[in-house]
Amino acid sequence: LFGLVVYFICATLSYLFVFDHATFTHPKYLKNQVSLEIKQASTALPIMAIFTVPFFVGEVRGYAKLYGAAADAPFWWYNALQFPFFIVFTDFFIYWIHRGLHHPLVYKNLHKPHHRWIMPTPYASHAFHPLDGFAQSVPYHVFPFIFPLNKIAYIFLFAFINIWTVFIHDGEYVANSSLINGAACHTMHHLYFNYNYGQFTTLWDRFGGSYRRPNDELFRRDSKMSKQEWERQCKEMETVQRKVEGDDDRDYSDEGRRLQKRLM
Repeated sequence: LFGLVVYFICATLSYLFVFDHATFTHPKYLKNQVSLEIKQASTALPIMAIFTVPFFVGEVRGYAKLYGAAADAPFWWYNALQFPFFIVFTDFFIYWIHRGLHHPLVYKNLHKPHHRWIMPTPYASHAFHPLDGFAQSVPYHVFPFIFPLNKIAYIFLFAFINIWTVFIHDGEYVANSSLINGAACHTMHHLYFNYNYGQFTTLWDRFGGSYRRPNDELFRRDSKMSKQEWERQCKEMETVQRKVEGDDDRDYSDEGRRLQKRLM
């Protein structure tokens, strides 16, 4: 229940105040997409919560290395270092889990539901197949069983993860960084499938040879939503999509195409 509340609050705030609604006119925006994203997420999150129960039971019973007071840390500086350590650790394993979910043997059954959204809205952030979402969350749950983690930091990181997941699906390309895996990098992933598997950074994509720098056009308002850019995106996306998935069974919005012609 708490996860659903966080999802709806974060996604709705992003949808209202950050997300560029001109995305509705993109040729690859789906018919009734927002309602479909919400339905997928609302179905998946409760099931994912059930899968995580053993981790929470282990934490409550004291098997995890959660600690309360700052003085209980292994050493004083660990109270600060645990945050970047958590990011690096989870980013590494999520990279490989996410990349594994793109293997042909598992992609169509598990990960394709999330790639249904070529041009995602913030509500797509948690719109996964339950097993897919759970698999990518495992490193978060495993971390406190291996390494010490402050209880307040645990809560903060839980909120941060959910906010970040919404952030990389909001389509507002502010992080033009070679290190940060922001919305622009993740848009490359949704458009072209086989790039930018990382969650927080581009580090492991660079090591794994799967990094793709976002197009410069995404960072300029005049070109980000231009007909020329969208046509280029669609042409390449359709080529890659056929190789990865075969026939495209998505139901694209005719209204979006009509609006695009009217606006351009």
